[in-house]
Amino acid sequence: MLLLAASSAWADSTVVVATYEGVINPVTAEYFHDALAFAEANRAQAIIWQLDTPGGLDTSMRLIIKDITGSAIPVVLYVAPSGGRAASAGVFITLAAHIAAMAPGTNIGAAHPVAMGGGEMDKTMKEKVENDAVAYVKSIAEQRGRNVAWAEDAVRKSVSVTEKEALQLKIIDLVAEDLQVLLEKLDGRKATTSAGTTTLKTKGEAILTFSMGWRLEMLKALSDPNIAYVLMTIGMIGVLAELYNPGAILPGIVGAISLILAFYSLQSLPVNYAGVLLVLLGVVLFILEATVTSYGLLAIGGVASMILGGLMLVKTDAPFLKISWSVILPVVTLAAGFSLFVVGMGVRAMRRQPTTGSEGMVGLVGVAKTALTPQGKILVHGELWDAISEQSLQPGDQVEVTRVEGLRLYVKPVSKKGDT
Repeated sequence: MLLLAASSAWADSTVVVATYEGVINPVTAEYFHDALAFAEANRAQAIIWQLDTPGGLDTSMRLIIKDITGSAIPVVLYVAPSGGRAASAGVFITLAAHIAAMAPGTNIGAAHPVAMGGGEMDKTMKEKVENDAVAYVKSIAEQRGRNVAWAEDAVRKSVSVTEKEALQLKIIDLVAEDLQVLLEKLDGRKATTSAGTTTLKTKGEAILTFSMGWRLEMLKALSDPNIAYVLMTIGMIGVLAELYNPGAILPGIVGAISLILAFYSLQSLPVNYAGVLLVLLGVVLFILEATVTSYGLLAIGGVASMILGGLMLVKTDAPFLKISWSVILPVVTLAAGFSLFVVGMGVRAMRRQPTTGSEGMVGLVGVAKTALTPQGKILVHGELWDAISEQSLQPGDQVEVTRVEGLRLYVKPVSKKGDT
């Protein structure tokens, strides 16, 4: 984040630019709020918000629009770069801006509300949500003198238009190829803010970029449902691997941190808890496959459970909030392989015969150094031990340790080939 103290060299003339690409969520609202506060504190004459979004959460959208409405300086919403869009929640934000602009090759529209609680809304609820959104977008369009009829159609009929059509329909105020051209076209325009009417003088003025900063960048990444799915899977595997193999430490640490980050990510998403339980069940089945002979049935069940859990995890009709197949399949594959490998190693370690201590002596083969009738001396593992044998043994005979009591070994003769 670029932080500069205000100075007479650029106060009241500099234009602050904030750029955002992605889903509208709490991180977006915080970023815009911080950028606007920075611009106002440093007496910038305007803030340009370059936006490219498929839409997002209604609550975050309304917070942003409240900031725009209460802003003392003009907010210029610039849909860019070429190929970008202002869809769904982006339509409301664009219409709310004091000045709206678009780059060539962009589009705006498709603002019909979708169910964020999973499944289809019933007819009555659907009408309520739609009417509420229509009333809100119409009030915004009327306030800014934009095309109210089109704004209503964008919500009810999900219509979408190009930048040229948007300009002709008076949805936006201008089209600009880049920021420099935008500054030239903004020059001389008037904007009415909460502080009154302002005439912009932006031609040739300096641009001050307000970047998101590492903290918000990280939170933005965590708000991605695909990242949430990956973190939750890693967390569950790590914690369960630690429980099956106590003392490993690292899996437990990684798992706990991943789960906490996953919980943060999921709090900003409409979560289906059946999906969470299915993912957990899938991980448990993978781990059981490493400990129980099921001839692959548990592994197959784990794969099916994790795939279904990934599809059901976020309950929404919005496509940009769904978990991608390109994430689900690799995660399920890696989760299965990692669970079977790590837990399998732990199980094999627990079943392995001890190789140290008194238990590790059992089964070792040594040589009688004296006659055992029944007591004597034997050499085992390079060490001389007191030993007892139920059968008489002569020096040089091979013996096998059967048990250990204190510092005394109990042995039996090693059968030779041909013995009956």
